[in-house]
Amino acid sequence: MPAVIYIFSLCTFTFGLSEFVVAGLVSAISMDLHESIAHVGSTIAAYALGAAIGAPLLTAMLATWRDKSVLLLTLAVLAVGSVAISLAPNIVTLYGVRFIIGLAHGVFMAVASNAAVKLVDPMRAGRALSLVWMGLTLSIAFGVPIGTFFGSYWSWRVVFLAIGGLGLISTIGLVLLMRLQPAPQPHERQGIKQGLTALFHRELLMAATIAMLVSVATFSFFTFVSPFLLDITRIQPQVLSFAMLLFGVCSILGNLLGGHLVDAFDVDRCLLGGLTALMLNLLGLYLWGDSKIVTLTLVGLLGVVFFAIVTMSTLRLLRLANQYIPQSSAVASGLNIASFNLGTALSGIGAGWVITHVGLAYIPIAGAGAALVAIAMLGLQMRTGRGVEAALPISISTPRACAETKQRLPDETL
Repeated sequence: MPAVIYIFSLCTFTFGLSEFVVAGLVSAISMDLHESIAHVGSTIAAYALGAAIGAPLLTAMLATWRDKSVLLLTLAVLAVGSVAISLAPNIVTLYGVRFIIGLAHGVFMAVASNAAVKLVDPMRAGRALSLVWMGLTLSIAFGVPIGTFFGSYWSWRVVFLAIGGLGLISTIGLVLLMRLQPAPQPHERQGIKQGLTALFHRELLMAATIAMLVSVATFSFFTFVSPFLLDITRIQPQVLSFAMLLFGVCSILGNLLGGHLVDAFDVDRCLLGGLTALMLNLLGLYLWGDSKIVTLTLVGLLGVVFFAIVTMSTLRLLRLANQYIPQSSAVASGLNIASFNLGTALSGIGAGWVITHVGLAYIPIAGAGAALVAIAMLGLQMRTGRGVEAALPISISTPRACAETKQRLPDETL
């Protein structure tokens, strides 16, 4: 495996840490900047909104650039922006800089995924993509809990300064290890235009909306997990980092579980079961949010359920793309990134409104409502015969599916 693939993984780890570490630092940032937790939590929404815009749109606008140039630009934005956040004097600066870094995040994930495939032979494409996306999962599993610990007991500003340092290391690694490739040809740019047109396919948009609602449901709670656990569950501050670690480790298990389920059973029915489990999990957090043991257990199960659903919905989206628009199936990768981050953005805004007007204890109810809407949409799509039919099991976004499906599909499908 080319060494630059591991650099890609480090980059996705750093971007993932930049996006989600705020969830564990909401209370610390709130006290330092003298802002409400709702306002601070919404900076996750600002970042995710940037990523949602960057993945499908800016990537197309930069289609005439070489991959290496685009990736270096996004890493420069990450490094400089993280340092700027560590020096942020107010919440407005935090909003603005995180939105810009989010733009870079979306572009990096889309371009790096494509570049990883081109850097290896077809038989190793799945493993290459697995490494790229593994960095993002590990950032949630281990990076966020570690960042939460140091941010709570030292300073949240030091955490973002460290993220800037990781961005700089990633940039240096990319400069040294990634070869400069030829600029895209005119016929390749035309293909990107066709891909953007495919973004408006009805069935893909419906599947992406379901994925977005999953993100809304989960991050309505997870964005404000630290104040919820501290103020509603009343755990000790030192237990907070353990809760974040529990969620992260369980997310890895959920990714594996989702892959096993969709290999063995119908993907639509698996997703329906996962959405139902997500709704019940969030209702449980509302009903037993004052119980330390039950709440911590449900936080861990939330990681399992959410990332199992991510695997299922991503594979489903890609199969639908191959079923309805096989000539532009790669567009599903950018659409997947956009829907996930748009849902994260909307969750921060919506949960902030719930906290302000109803109360912190009710954010799991808001998430459960989003999951219920997703169940209804999936049921409608299944009932009208618009679900996944006999499509090929293609996946370029989920690590496990990539590694396995590549073994049994013709090269041209990836």
